[in-house]
Amino acid sequence: MKRITKAVFPVAGLGTRFLPVTKASPKEMLPVVDKPLIQYAVEEAAAAGITDMIFITGRNKRAIEDHFDKAYELETELLLRHKESLLEQVQAATPPGINCVYIRQAEALGLGHAVLCAEPVVVDEPFAVLLADDLIHASTPVMAQMVELAGRENASVIGVMPVAPEATASYGIVESEAEPVGGGVSRITRMIEKPKPGTTRSTLAVVGRYVLSPRIFHHLRTMPPGAGGEIQLTDGIARLLGEERVLAYEFEGRRYDCGSKLGYLEATVDYALRHPEVGDAFAQYLNRRSSQ
Repeated sequence: MKRITKAVFPVAGLGTRFLPVTKASPKEMLPVVDKPLIQYAVEEAAAAGITDMIFITGRNKRAIEDHFDKAYELETELLLRHKESLLEQVQAATPPGINCVYIRQAEALGLGHAVLCAEPVVVDEPFAVLLADDLIHASTPVMAQMVELAGRENASVIGVMPVAPEATASYGIVESEAEPVGGGVSRITRMIEKPKPGTTRSTLAVVGRYVLSPRIFHHLRTMPPGAGGEIQLTDGIARLLGEERVLAYEFEGRRYDCGSKLGYLEATVDYALRHPEVGDAFAQYLNRRSSQ
């Protein structure tokens, strides 16, 4: 597999579960302590050696472009006030050596359609897809784990995690068979979108991390719309299974579902406790709260 240099970030969604805050602000800009969700995702991709960040955007997403742009007035003001530490934090919002590309998704026609919008930039190279809603804390960034596996095995890789049997109806589920690779890696034989509990023995759920062969574009472009009249990425991957190996990878790390309010709050608390500036003081506050 060619070296992976491109990552796709589908960020055109409306974020209805976080209304009214997302009425005028992108959900991907929701902060976890002092960085927005989309920055965590871009940093993860950059740590995997990816240099071209492709954002599939929609209306009211200008804040994402501004965040990764150079803020001349702000940087000049911080420099004049000798606030070097803050200046470094502002400049670090954009990892060095990356290129940002923005493509407008005119209609919300599904995750598969959003990925297909990136084809003119990705062309015929393998690429990554990261969903900013899925914030993953790991000692080795998850995308770095997946890029290494994809290169070593010359195969597409889907990030998965085990879920409770009663929770399968909330996820795309993969059925798989053991691969000689080992280490939480299996070959996907079937993908089922949100199966009712008990209808599949598998509890391996797809999370928002993918490394995909460019062949996926052919299937996304030629297959009929799926559930909800949308082009589903899982349907495209299901077709890809008939032509190529696609591996399920149980990654090392803790995933937070920041597309839900509870998951977002859990991430905020845990990341605050790990924060070098406020972690100790925040832990003391929580201890005082629990003793009241």
